[in-house]
Amino acid sequence: MLRIALPLFVFACAHPVAPAVPSGGPAYPEAHRGEVVDDYHGTVVADPYRWLEDPDAAESRAWIEAQNALTHGWIDDVSTRDGIHARMTQIWNFERFGTPTFKAGAYYYQRNDGLQDHSVLHKTTDLAQPGEVLLDPNGFSEDGTISLAGTAVSEDGRYLAYGTSDGGSDWRVWQVLDMESGTLLEDRLEWVKFSDISWTHDSAGFFYSRYPAPENPLEAVNEHQKLYYHRLGTPQSDDPLIHEDPDHPSWGFGGTVTEDGGTLLIYVWEGTENKNRLYTKDLADPKAELVKLLDDYDASYTVLHKIGTKLWLNTNLDAPKGRVIAIDMASPARDHWESIIPETDEVLDGIQFTGGKFHAIYLKDARSVVRTFGLDGTPMGDIALPGIGSAWGFGGRSDAVETFYGFTGFTSPTTLYRLDLTTGESTTFKSPDVDFDPEAFETKQVFYESKDGTQVPMFITHKKGIELDGTNPTLLYGYGGFNISLTPHFSISRLVWMEMGGIYAVANLRGGGEYGEDWHHAGTLANKQNVFDDFAAAGEWLISNGYTQPKKLAINGGSNGGLLVGASITQRPDLFGAAIPAVGVLDMLRYHNFTIGWAWASDYGRSDDAEMFPHLLAYSPLHNVEAGTCYPPTMITTGDHDDRVVPAHSFKFAAELQDKQGCDNPILIRIETRAGHGAGKSTSMRIDELADSYAFLVRALDMDVSLSTAEAAAAK
Repeated sequence: MLRIALPLFVFACAHPVAPAVPSGGPAYPEAHRGEVVDDYHGTVVADPYRWLEDPDAAESRAWIEAQNALTHGWIDDVSTRDGIHARMTQIWNFERFGTPTFKAGAYYYQRNDGLQDHSVLHKTTDLAQPGEVLLDPNGFSEDGTISLAGTAVSEDGRYLAYGTSDGGSDWRVWQVLDMESGTLLEDRLEWVKFSDISWTHDSAGFFYSRYPAPENPLEAVNEHQKLYYHRLGTPQSDDPLIHEDPDHPSWGFGGTVTEDGGTLLIYVWEGTENKNRLYTKDLADPKAELVKLLDDYDASYTVLHKIGTKLWLNTNLDAPKGRVIAIDMASPARDHWESIIPETDEVLDGIQFTGGKFHAIYLKDARSVVRTFGLDGTPMGDIALPGIGSAWGFGGRSDAVETFYGFTGFTSPTTLYRLDLTTGESTTFKSPDVDFDPEAFETKQVFYESKDGTQVPMFITHKKGIELDGTNPTLLYGYGGFNISLTPHFSISRLVWMEMGGIYAVANLRGGGEYGEDWHHAGTLANKQNVFDDFAAAGEWLISNGYTQPKKLAINGGSNGGLLVGASITQRPDLFGAAIPAVGVLDMLRYHNFTIGWAWASDYGRSDDAEMFPHLLAYSPLHNVEAGTCYPPTMITTGDHDDRVVPAHSFKFAAELQDKQGCDNPILIRIETRAGHGAGKSTSMRIDELADSYAFLVRALDMDVSLSTAEAAAAK
């Protein structure tokens, strides 16, 4: 489609201040409507705010500054905002650890003393001792916007490769630390994105993937990823190319060296669909050709273990809930494959082969169950978990004698456990001391009926003893996409919300992975409307069962969840009392034109497909805002340099809602500068954003907040 040039309009005021907020509602910053129109298969669609797709243009920067001034002025009028911020800070201030990993005689773990902007990477030979600080990301930048975004220790334990992200970007810069001397090597790798690092066993270098250097890193479409090998002490420009496929620009490549060091596994991916190809290369023979072991792109395949030429893999082939198979690379025909762990009624959510056993995490109605199996698939019992919640971890080598895992729930802060792989005994490794009483809260799981009769699970957490009188402020959260499961986890911010008297509900919508690929596909492409129907039905259930009422019901979701919230308020503006769509995909006709957006087509489809266009147009939040409709109070949040879901989605949606709002309810947008999609955001930035979000809800839902703990903290 032709992009039509737009005239630029620059605000006369170089430094806009918050406009006055009259009793009739906010006075929004001026945003001119351009004349851009696009023709989709004979349907003409206007795009009046196309100019906001350039976040660095003078007109856009003035608009961003004016919008932030308006939003912060509106929030600053909330008297309890400082108390919320104080309580959030108070409860956030506890020591926490990441799950340890073991490599070449040493443990590596991350620790945060409580309010550090970023966790610090440590190394120790004895977990009873803190050991040495390897990397402190808090010194990467003065404003805390450069974060640690990946680490990989060499096989001999001498080198640490680590990636950094600037301003939350998906782009990574990788460097190498010599841990023996403590010196930073000159090696520096740029334009790395969606790539891990995998060392060769001689510790001479590693495999990684990168894209060609883009002209516009924020918006350029990410295509033509290539797999390289970097040898220490050489410039990136000399890195030998291992694999590329110029005939398929959307294909991506991830290289992983097997535990025995003998084989390079190349995972070939395309988009976010739960499928991949698997290629192999013999590392013992420099002249070995690449072998396309699994090239049908018919399922997902992840190698779990290798002995000789035999591979054990986790796959969803003929098993939408997952299973484990074995393939001999010397005789890979499908009629020779072995079934090791068959599919069950529960979803295989994750699996590791550690210490001679498979540790498999299953989802039972979105709650974790952990089972162990022998190499031949023989069941060896379950690992007892401390309650209803989510477990993860169990990583390590096949000859490990111990492993670590974490467990969390809505009212259970993350506790780390050490599992003795010889005795099977779990002991507490780190248990956090959080300033709250878990016995004061309760969680229940309910099942409600969606529009088409489908039963959908939902978790509800709140203070004990609430009255079901329909007056409780309630925050409903959802995602519903990309095979991602929402399982119970502890959240400081949600705890503060519940202390404020709020109810927190999480709906496990179709499109997610809670019940396998069938559940996922029931919320994609032409079935995407099911996700929005499931979410609306969750709200209706909460209302009909006395938890809340429309004017007290707020909704929140991020990224694909931001799309969920945007579609929900444009389809059912009467059902909700407030909305916070975060970093949302809101322009469904143009999302694929930016960065990695094209990869989401497996869930969404694309507007250049005549069959999918009407489905996208029917629910695209940006294109379903109707003039004169009363939309609920809405605060859109984004980062001005989000290079995954570009901020133009949020900018254009905010401008359209503000222009067409049919009542006094505010339409605000909070734009974090020097921030991306959310990963690597500093602690202080997160607390500020959450305090602003809850202050917005306090005012929007007309909440009567009693925050004695917060006020006491503020007084200190």
